[in-house]
Amino acid sequence: MKKLFIVLTKSETILSKLIHLVTADTYTHASLAFEADMDTLYSSSRKNGYTLFPAGPCKEHLHSGYFKRHSHIPCAIYELQVSDEVYENAKAEVNRIMTCADRYHFNVLGLMLCQLGIPYHRNHYFFCSQFVGEILHRCKAVALPKDTSLMKPSDYMCLPELFCKFKGYLNELAGQSHPVLA
Repeated sequence: MKKLFIVLTKSETILSKLIHLVTADTYTHASLAFEADMDTLYSSSRKNGYTLFPAGPCKEHLHSGYFKRHSHIPCAIYELQVSDEVYENAKAEVNRIMTCADRYHFNVLGLMLCQLGIPYHRNHYFFCSQFVGEILHRCKAVALPKDTSLMKPSDYMCLPELFCKFKGYLNELAGQSHPVLA
């Protein structure tokens, strides 16, 4: 058995504040990690770490870039146990998308329609929690309760297959000796 990790955060970016204003959800961003050290996260977010656009599938790092500069960010880390095959399929799907990430974009319209409960798919477009949902769906890691285009970060907290490993702030994970990173 292997593990996938869903990382939920709520930053102080304009988009995060806007999402929180509309949803009142605890977390406004979702990422996927393959390793317990959380060194590399995958999501659909700002590509350069500084501005909202350009945005799309990208790698995020808890110990550098935006997250390092703004480490007092609420976060939760959920663990999902999967078979070796599902794990490898999820990695392959993420690698496939990341290889041609320049062809993908941020699904702004989908993000708005998600709040209205209207499913919306467009080729090569994802918002963060939709990206995570698509990977989990495509590799058959877990049955999602709704369409991937309707998944919000808070929905991942309700999946019974996910185990919460950590709730707190990113800066509490800064040391490599933290139990979550073990």
